[in-house]
Amino acid sequence: MKKRFSRVYLELTNICNKSCSFCPRTTREPRTMTMDELSIALDRLSGYTDYIYFHLMGEPMTNRSLADAIRLGSERGFKCAVTTNGTLLSKWGRELIEAGVYKVNISLHSFEGADAKEHTAYIKECLDFADEASRAGVLTVLRLWERGASVEHPDPLPTVRGYFSGEEWVRGERGYRIRHRLHLEYGERFAWPSLSADELGERVFCYGLTDHIGILSDGRVVPCCLDGEGVITLGNIFSSELSDILSSERAENILAGFRAREAREELCRRCGYARRFKI
Repeated sequence: MKKRFSRVYLELTNICNKSCSFCPRTTREPRTMTMDELSIALDRLSGYTDYIYFHLMGEPMTNRSLADAIRLGSERGFKCAVTTNGTLLSKWGRELIEAGVYKVNISLHSFEGADAKEHTAYIKECLDFADEASRAGVLTVLRLWERGASVEHPDPLPTVRGYFSGEEWVRGERGYRIRHRLHLEYGERFAWPSLSADELGERVFCYGLTDHIGILSDGRVVPCCLDGEGVITLGNIFSSELSDILSSERAENILAGFRAREAREELCRRCGYARRFKI
């Protein structure tokens, strides 16, 4: 039976060890979800999705309970994915593999301002993990989401190509399949939604509340993975059933708006990412 959401973004922590220019960061108080809270959230997500992505804001690998979270999610029947800046993979990456992580997305543009030697070492550590993880059966995606942007470090692509020079490198719509369970994806920078950004108009479509939702580290449920401040808080999964949250007047109004190609929330009218979708 098809689940309502293709995935749910669950923020185990909003703490990050980097300060990258492409990330707006969060003004929320630093917070890490406890394992008891995660257990409640997973129970209430049962039946809604098969895939949990441990990321929204923050760097999930700063949470030393990440491997336990993956195990708990797997025990509850979810396939667990992690999106990471890659800077901690050399220390804790093997734990993810051993915990049974389903997918790891690695941003290769997360070491801005480093000198050439540091940057080379960082990229190699990410590629070493990608090689090991994909051979172990973990779906691994290397992300180069910097098209149209001026970056402060060398282009990692030549290093990636050199490292995996003997592989398939089959071109696809979003990038390359390097080999089985190892991919490289391209993307462009976009304007994150912000109440301080310019309004872009009411005509918009978004997959929030249709394809996915987000859950912040304090349990607040938001309609999409880009509402890192919880501007559009629909309820709290620690204290309410997800069915009640999704059937709230605000949630249903947002969803009806998207179906009509209308942005009924101010934040949605100020979201650059949503402009990618055809109206």
